[in-house]
Order: sequence, then structure tokens, then C-alpha cells
Amino acid sequence: MRLFYNIGIYITSVLIKILAVYNQKLKLGVNGRKETFKLLQSSISKNDKVFWFHCASLGEYEQGLPVFEALRKRHPNYKIVLSFFSPSGYEVRKNTDIADVVVYLPLDTAQNTKRFLDLANPTYIIFVKYEIWPNFLGEIRRRNLNAILISALFRENHSFFKWYGSLRRKALFAFKHIFTQDEKSKILLESIQYKNVSVSGDTRFDRVSNQLRIDNSLPFIEKFIDNKLCIVFGSTWPEDDKLYLDFINNNSSKVVKYIIAPHNIKPNYITSLKSQLKASIVCYSETETENLNNSNVFILDTIGYLSKVYSYADIAYVGGGAGNTGLHNILEPAVFGIPIIIGKNFDKFPEAKTLMASNGLVSASSQQEFNKIVTSLLNDVSKRKEMGTINSNYIKENKGAVNQILDYIRI
Repeated sequence: MRLFYNIGIYITSVLIKILAVYNQKLKLGVNGRKETFKLLQSSISKNDKVFWFHCASLGEYEQGLPVFEALRKRHPNYKIVLSFFSPSGYEVRKNTDIADVVVYLPLDTAQNTKRFLDLANPTYIIFVKYEIWPNFLGEIRRRNLNAILISALFRENHSFFKWYGSLRRKALFAFKHIFTQDEKSKILLESIQYKNVSVSGDTRFDRVSNQLRIDNSLPFIEKFIDNKLCIVFGSTWPEDDKLYLDFINNNSSKVVKYIIAPHNIKPNYITSLKSQLKASIVCYSETETENLNNSNVFILDTIGYLSKVYSYADIAYVGGGAGNTGLHNILEPAVFGIPIIIGKNFDKFPEAKTLMASNGLVSASSQQEFNKIVTSLLNDVSKRKEMGTINSNYIKENKGAVNQILDYIRI
């Protein structure tokens, strides 16, 4: 099985290099991986004590961040290596001050794993969610390094629990402990005889709770909203646009303000989005020259503000669920105690299913259904407050994963 896996990794590496000629995202990864070993060699010495944090992409980074921050504060004498597999994580957080060096994870070959571990020389390793690389984890186990997996979430259809998943299943045993998000994941791990497992919950609850402790004020947003009701559309995709654009176009009065924060902020997409709107529009990139008060729609064509923008919302629509790209983080608006609307595809997101069942969240599967839901919420203040309270209480009740993980890590 390992032989076939290694052959597959080799073929993949060749294909990626070929396809990178035509694909900018793949090109970033290929070029970035060429620098990994140089960066480690110049940043880490054999005498350093090192935490190695690994995340697949940006979402996993946000999930692990409260743990990373706590360990940085608790162990200031440790250096931190932060690795990403995906360019969408690395390119956004390559300059984060949480780490001493940020690198791409090399492809999972036996040679790469040995060289990476020799250079990073980690004292403690933390992987987030389900980044399982058999060669890396096999070498970690052979070296008997301290490694844990946090915020893990498993489903029955994962290969770990299938007859053909022996290689990845074996890799899980490299972790000295696994902290899962839910009881179901714990039971699945125990079914393959993995016993060192605790249900800690999702560290994202701690992450979003920290948002309430900071200053979320944004003067340009306050000026735009001008004390009106506000609907925020966060991390939206074209499939989401099809749900809500009709409502905006037919309800572009000055009674309600709309903020759209697209997942894709490339100029051609922003231009396309603007062409579909019949309301008066202002973009973040135009705030210096445009009159914010007189606009009905604000397009956030930048990154880094959405979590604060949610604090101004009376209603939030969270994107990704209308298509198959994956629902974005509904906990970010939930912490501010506001009702949430999502698309129809959310079965793989336990927090969405929980809030749906408890009536803090509603799902729209069509343009007509979306219009009906929003109209109802805009006209019913008590319903908005009731849903918002359900959501904020859900966050409060599920905090604490970070403390449980930190209690385990004793250095």
C-alpha cells in the first residue's frame, strides 16, 4: 500500500509542475515549496526549542489560532514554525507574527519528511483538523516526537474507517493524543482501536469569542450604514449571488443597507457583481472618494475586515452553502447575536445543523425562499432578537476547547 502511495505522490508532483504553467494557484505552491528548506535552514538552529504548527489552509489556521496564540504567550522562548499545504492559507498568513517562520509543507515523500524534520527539529507538533500525511506522520512516529491533532472531525465515509484506508489509519497512531470536535468522531476513532482521544469541542468557539474582547469599530462602515438596518453577505460565491441579488435589486430603498464581502475579490469578479446590481454601490477601494451615506450597497473588495463587519449586521447571510464549495464560518456572525441565513448544502457542518435545529439559523434553497425569509426577519424585531440570542448562547456554551488542549500540553 505504501509503495502505491509513494508512486502516486511522485506522479502528483510531476503533474502539479506541469499544470502550474497554466494555473496561478498551483504555481504559487510549486515556487513556494522550493523555498521551504532554505527558510527553515536560515531560521531554525539545532539548539532552538520549536513548536511546529501545521494547517491545510486558512480555515484550519483560524481554527488553531487561539491555541497557537496561547502557546506563544506561555512559551516565549520557543520558536514557531507554521506550515501550510495550500496557497490560500500561506499567501494570506505568510507574514503572521504568530510564527518565526512560515513555510509550505513539502510534498509527502520519504526524503522530504526526513529533511523537513531534521531542519525544523520540532519539540512539539500540532496538526489541525484532519491533515493526515502518511510519510510525515510515519517519520514522526519513528522519531517518537510529541504530536497531537486538534479540532479533529471524522465521518464514517472517511478512508480511515474503510478497508482500503489502512495506510492513513495507521498514520493516525503517530499522534500521542487526538482532540475531537464531537463524540461521534471519538467513537469512530475508538472503533479502529485508537484510544488516546478526548472530546474537546471546536477551538473556533474560543477564536470567535475573542472577537468580543477587541475593538470592532470601523468608522467607514458606521458612516455607510448611517443608523439603518444592515444585512451582511459574508464570503459569498456566484451561487450565493443568485439567491440574494434579486432581493437587493427589488429592495434598494434607503431603509436597509447591504454589505457584500465576496470570497473572490479579483477585479473582474467585482466588476461582474456590480453589473448585476441595480442599487447605488460603493466599494471599499473607493471609500476615499465616494459619498458613503448615499450608497445602498457596500462591496468589501478587500480582506481582513469581515469578522468586524459582522458586528454591524442585523442579519447575516454566510456564503458557500448555495453551491458545493463548502459553507464558510457561521460562528463569526453567531458570536454577535444575530440571525443567520445560509444556502441549502450544509450537511457536513455540525454547527450549522445544530443551529438549524435550535432555530438560530435558516436555510434558503431558492431565490423565492430567500426573499420570504429576509422579508420576515426585517419585519419582525422580536424574531431577530430571539434567533440572535440562540446563536450567542450557542457560542458561550461551547467555549473551552483551548483550555482543555493547553492542560494536556506539558513541556
